Amino acid sequence: MMSDWNGFWGWGMGFGFIFMLLLWGLVILGIAALIQWLMTQSSPSHNPHNKSPLEIAQERYARGEIDREEYEQKKRDLEP
Repeated sequence: MMSDWNGFWGWGMGFGFIFMLLLWGLVILGIAALIQWLMTQSSPSHNPHNKSPLEIAQERYARGEIDREEYEQKKRDLEP
């Protein structure tokens, strides 16, 4: 009776090992992605407090939040 299950347990152990490797791989990738996200959030280029008003106006124009006339007006007002 036990000999009928020997093949199943062998495959079960193999699949268990593969799933364990996949699980640990996903955990490691998740930690790496979290670290990368945290590093990009703390970089100065993403910090709006370090941007000049002209840079902010350029970004708003590039995103389409303001039109050309409004951008040109802000540019004239902000240039020294």
